[in-house]
Amino acid sequence: MSKNILIYCGSSKGHNVVYEQEAIKLVRSLKEHDCKIIFGAGSVGLMGVLADEYLRIGGELIGVIPSFMEPWEVKHLGIQTCHVTQSMHERKEMMAEMADAVIALPGGFGTLDELFEMLTWKQLDLHQMPISILNTAHYYDHLIKHIDHMVQEGFLKERNLSALHIESNPEDLVTYLMNYEPEKMEKKWIYRGKKEV
Repeated sequence: MSKNILIYCGSSKGHNVVYEQEAIKLVRSLKEHDCKIIFGAGSVGLMGVLADEYLRIGGELIGVIPSFMEPWEVKHLGIQTCHVTQSMHERKEMMAEMADAVIALPGGFGTLDELFEMLTWKQLDLHQMPISILNTAHYYDHLIKHIDHMVQEGFLKERNLSALHIESNPEDLVTYLMNYEPEKMEKKWIYRGKKEV
């Protein structure tokens, strides 16, 4: 069944060509399942790499970009559908509303902002989409270690680790998404010392 896959990734390519190579493998695998890709509409960095390749192989792209970015001339001109929003907040909300699954490729502050917002929303039971990291060339190893540290220090419930799926192989990641069955997240909130609800 076709799915709308929301991909977060960098507006830079990084120093290692493997980031581009694995992004290309990912979108080729998604095309085999006739998925639509939702992304930030950029023509630069990994965004541009995945967009160029997906268009080349006949895939469908949905871009979402805030209006203030349009004058920067970073919008990909080849995408079939592009939504222009009034703010970054509206952009992220629209992207999430259209998506069936989320993937984070290597990226910077923006990618992490988007990834952790979706994890927070899932923890709050605002959605039940699968959220995955493609850990190309161990890029996210330190972040994964820090998330484990958050659990060890008591700031994150261990059971909520299941909100994030980590894969290093693009094809395995796509297989996971295609077979994903949602599980309801347990709410972590504790009120005035009472039992968890």
